[in-house]
Amino acid sequence: MKHKNTKWAHNIISLQDNEGKWGCFHSLSQFYNSPMTTEQALRRLQRLGFTIDDDCIQKAVGYMNDCLTGKKEIPDRKEKVQDWTVFSNLMLAAWIRRFTKDNAAANNVARQWTEIVTAAFDNDVFDYEKYVNSYCRILRTPPKGARIIDPTIFYPISLVTGLLDEKTERAFAEHIMNNEGGIYYIYDSKITVVPKEFQSRKSSRYLAAIELLAEYKNSRDKLQFAVQWLKENQKSNGKWDMGIVVNDKVYFPLSDNWRKAETRENDCTERITEILDKLTE
Repeated sequence: MKHKNTKWAHNIISLQDNEGKWGCFHSLSQFYNSPMTTEQALRRLQRLGFTIDDDCIQKAVGYMNDCLTGKKEIPDRKEKVQDWTVFSNLMLAAWIRRFTKDNAAANNVARQWTEIVTAAFDNDVFDYEKYVNSYCRILRTPPKGARIIDPTIFYPISLVTGLLDEKTERAFAEHIMNNEGGIYYIYDSKITVVPKEFQSRKSSRYLAAIELLAEYKNSRDKLQFAVQWLKENQKSNGKWDMGIVVNDKVYFPLSDNWRKAETRENDCTERITEILDKLTE
């Protein structure tokens, strides 16, 4: 179901500037007068059902492409602890490919990271030394003092969707699921351990991690523990209710308001049903 005609969508679109951005790309900053980042806007709009066919997304992708190809530069403060060019290119390419797989610049970055991840899992388990060697060789980085970007953060996981061979995809997914820190920027706990409290923001973020991993088609069988968890929390009427607490203006709500519990229940059920459909197809 699409939620393009909600007040949430209209408000976000009204804040997009002529270039196609919403202030800084990745981090809110006092020197940029915007209530949200471009990344936050895109995450919310995608949740509401916007695609590359929508004008606001086309404008945003055009802007991100210009930044990725050096015609423009994102206004974020450059982080000194890592190679900012590599990190910003990774972010931009990942978000472009979340809306379209037909972008040459983003696909080039994706191919680089596909090669890096494939080398790291050459023997079916994560080999940090191979990861670092391929990372430095392919990206020609990091400069002295900069840190290596971990592969279990949102961006590389999203970026290489559909590009890994079956063996590598399964090994990478298992590594992510067993990572004690979860998926950085999405969920901060081990994914194989389901949240204790279903009606919580942690559970909503957990769903975001499952949604991301479910994009790895060859690894959906490994996520059946999440299917069981969801079925255990299904109500007697066949629906789900994650509670008012999950109203974070990111993943929920989908509808204009939750004054009626039935509307909240429908939103939660819609999201969970989409996950189950993907994991059980």
